[in-house]
Amino acid sequence: MTTTGEDHTAALAGPWWWARWRSAVLDGGLALVSSVECATEGFPFAEAAGVPVPVGMLFGAVAGAMLLFRRRWPIAVVLVSIAITPAQMGFLMGLVGLYTLAASELPRRIIGALAGMSMVGMLIVTYVRAHQGMVRGDVALGDWFVPFVSITTSLGMTAPPVLLGLYVGARRRLMESLRERADSLERELQLLAERAEERAEWARNEERTRIAREMHDVVAHRVSLMVVHAAALQAVARKDPEKAVKNASLVGDMGRQALTELREMLGVLRTGDGSARGAGYGSAPVQAVPLAAVGAAAAAAAAASRTAEEESDGPCLDDLDELVGQSAAAGMVVDLSVEGETRVYAAMVEQTAYRVVQEALTNVHKHAAGAKTRVRLAHRGAEIAMQVENGPPPEPGAASDARLPSGGNGLLGMKERVVGLGGVFVSGPTDAGGFRVSAVIPAGG
Repeated sequence: MTTTGEDHTAALAGPWWWARWRSAVLDGGLALVSSVECATEGFPFAEAAGVPVPVGMLFGAVAGAMLLFRRRWPIAVVLVSIAITPAQMGFLMGLVGLYTLAASELPRRIIGALAGMSMVGMLIVTYVRAHQGMVRGDVALGDWFVPFVSITTSLGMTAPPVLLGLYVGARRRLMESLRERADSLERELQLLAERAEERAEWARNEERTRIAREMHDVVAHRVSLMVVHAAALQAVARKDPEKAVKNASLVGDMGRQALTELREMLGVLRTGDGSARGAGYGSAPVQAVPLAAVGAAAAAAAAASRTAEEESDGPCLDDLDELVGQSAAAGMVVDLSVEGETRVYAAMVEQTAYRVVQEALTNVHKHAAGAKTRVRLAHRGAEIAMQVENGPPPEPGAASDARLPSGGNGLLGMKERVVGLGGVFVSGPTDAGGFRVSAVIPAGG
């Protein structure tokens, strides 16, 4: 089982040049065995060379201990094994050294050259020893025996460790490549998860903002008119009963319209998912779902609700006359003028234009009750423009008679709607002491 990422990095905690402690222990054990082997083989070497036996054994022990550095300096280990081959020592060091050399990251030409040198050295030494045995009569076989033994021994001592080392080195490089790919994929998946979470959070925020804007547009205007009519009803209830009855009827009509629009809004929010209808007392507990599914569901719900909103029968420009009439019935002096050739726009364009005028009139009711207001609508070639401008209230402080609260979100909601369709929104006070709201929306939306 392989490790990746931080686990693999944490495993690389061996001493000196070793990646792991177990590798250091393995090399130490191999070096010890090789040192004992070479020291033992140094005894006949000392006798044949005419040197003191302790010197020959010490030389063999030091040469065999070079196997300890096989991972650090594999070339040096192989060269030492080739150098002591004539002394008939270092066979273990030669096998392990060639394996380590072939499994390393060194160029193939260096590996091939050193392996060839080792094979040639072993071939020469074996040939000489076999020939000397034939001459002394130790081996009584044909002339074919010497070259056969030489070639077989040299190939047997060289080819297997080199081929095994090449295989292990290729497998190790493959595993490292797979580990790097796994780490890269893990980082990419983590990044994708973070982006999905950000998109889900953005979709939820957008949906909350859109719902808040819709609820504000639906409720604020109707309720503001209801409050204005209720205040007028309270003022004329005793003096003019007929007018009081008329105002009470208007309050009822506006309340029913507000409820109708709220029901349409709830219908839009529930479109595409029947779970909202089934939720309630006695329903099954909600189970946890993965974050990615939540993000996808949020984005899908937002898209579905926007699609349903576009397809629903929302307000349009044809309803402006009724909207202005309701404000006039509430006591506002309002004038509507339309310029250009009337035509049909996309549903979102007409709804946005209607909501801008609606919110502007609501603000007049809240902040400048009784002020003369002018609503202008201009149909242009590639855009539609609207402007709602009111003068100063006839009586300072009259706007507070109805005690209409203001959350300060009306202008922000209008700007978000218009800018979301690629339009331009401007609002601010006029020189005459009134207030002006202007918006231009592309005809295509």
